[in-house]
Amino acid sequence: MKSRLVVAALLPRDVVARARDEFDALVVEGSDDMSAPETVDAAIRHRADAILFTNTLPLSAEVIVTLPPSVRVGATSSVGYDHIDVAAAKARGLVVTNTPGVLTECTADFAFMMLLAAARRASEYDRIMRNGWGFRIGQGDLLGMRVTGKTLGILGMGRIGRAMAQRARGFDMRVVYHARNRLPTELERGGEYFAEFHAMLPVCDFLSLHAPATPATEKIINAQALSLLPRGAVLVNVSRGGLVDEDALIEALTSGHLFAAGLDVFRAEPNYDQRFAALENVILAPHVGSASVETRNAMGFRALDNIAAVLDGREAIDPLWR
Repeated sequence: MKSRLVVAALLPRDVVARARDEFDALVVEGSDDMSAPETVDAAIRHRADAILFTNTLPLSAEVIVTLPPSVRVGATSSVGYDHIDVAAAKARGLVVTNTPGVLTECTADFAFMMLLAAARRASEYDRIMRNGWGFRIGQGDLLGMRVTGKTLGILGMGRIGRAMAQRARGFDMRVVYHARNRLPTELERGGEYFAEFHAMLPVCDFLSLHAPATPATEKIINAQALSLLPRGAVLVNVSRGGLVDEDALIEALTSGHLFAAGLDVFRAEPNYDQRFAALENVILAPHVGSASVETRNAMGFRALDNIAAVLDGREAIDPLWR
């Protein structure tokens, strides 16, 4: 008999097909993910052994205690897990897993694309063309910021941060970074470590955020931090919106202190602060850093692998607690 699974999120076709093939799967229908109450109700009705979800489901302590006893594992198809109350899951004995590693390269590709697009005013050029062009652009007009040879500061030097640094080396950039701990030399690969985050900021032409959302990183990019960046710097955020004080960022962008920003994540998603949309010097994306066919399939498959391992009596591949 197949184990029972609730697929609570809209996932790629190949992931859903595998879920239906390997499990007795109840799959979300329609155009939106299941809400927390809908997920709990589906798990009860389906007598589910597992749930597969994404960061759209807040797996809080209140939700965890309402899940039926049959649910033994919850797998999020994401690397971030700030939407999961891990302590509550552990107390309940619910194994929770994520999908680290499989989205590293794709997310770093996207982050560097956002860096280039922000620096070289890609969204402005695209709008000009879509509006028909038809006017003279002088050699002093619509100038971007050179990337090659500049200094890239990285906040958070995990897998994605290191992959971002690798891409920067291809543009002959100096890489500086801040993280909780300094990397071993073989992983640092010439990157310069700053033990103090604020001490790093004055040397950064570009600042790319790759840290998790934690109490320590909440609004770490605030007015003080932004003021320490050189005038004309560029900020890129593909990690979590909670890292940024958005009022302070908008002020830095409108005042001209920052040249531009590339933003894929926001404090309120999907109903983000519309003031960003009015700014010409911001390139925006709807939290799609890992959105390639290969990566989203790999994420879903990794989540299914975690579920299968637990339900087969084996250790989870990517447990969030032990």
